Amino acid sequence: MTAVSLLAFAGLCLMLALIPGPDTFLVLRISLNRAGAGIAAATGSGVGALVWAALVGVGLAAILEQSAEVFRWLKIAGGLYLLYLGVSSFLKARKAAKEGMAAGHDGQQPLRYSTKAAFGSGLVSTLLNPKVGLFYLAVVPQFIPHGGNTLAMAMVLGLTLAVIGTLYLTIIAFVAYKAMKWLRKPKVNTLIERISSGILAVLGVGVMASGATS
Repeated sequence: MTAVSLLAFAGLCLMLALIPGPDTFLVLRISLNRAGAGIAAATGSGVGALVWAALVGVGLAAILEQSAEVFRWLKIAGGLYLLYLGVSSFLKARKAAKEGMAAGHDGQQPLRYSTKAAFGSGLVSTLLNPKVGLFYLAVVPQFIPHGGNTLAMAMVLGLTLAVIGTLYLTIIAFVAYKAMKWLRKPKVNTLIERISSGILAVLGVGVMASGATS
């Protein structure tokens, strides 16, 4: 894998990290009383991403060894998934804007988490989120040449995603602890999600075009 490819993947990971998901809202809630607990949850989420990378890497190795044609169709399927993710995220942002939905508006007091409990919550949340595995299935083939060491490359990409995701969620934890009222405004999450979902949709179209012409 070239440095350019790794940077491109890192950029995609950053765009995806900006889309609020279960891990984002989990860290927001856990960070309400203690930023350290939010950081622990972010770390747990990152470890969960690495586990998914290993599982998907092993599975992809078995698939890609069968046929280059399977590899090609997997790329097309990955592009469709990215397009779906972008469009669905945009639609959810519109719905949230109309209904005035935002994290923490249920009026309940945030639960206090120990560092261990917060780490476990972040880990389990990511492990039980099949969209993480689908993301790897969609993206990993784009950055691994046919016949390459799939497991090793999947772990490199997984580590990249885990580091970026953990750093982003750590920032979320600090900001949430200091300025939760501002983050609760629907307009903030809606703007971030609309921009990121648009980029995802464009990337999805590009990946499908690449797979169709390869």
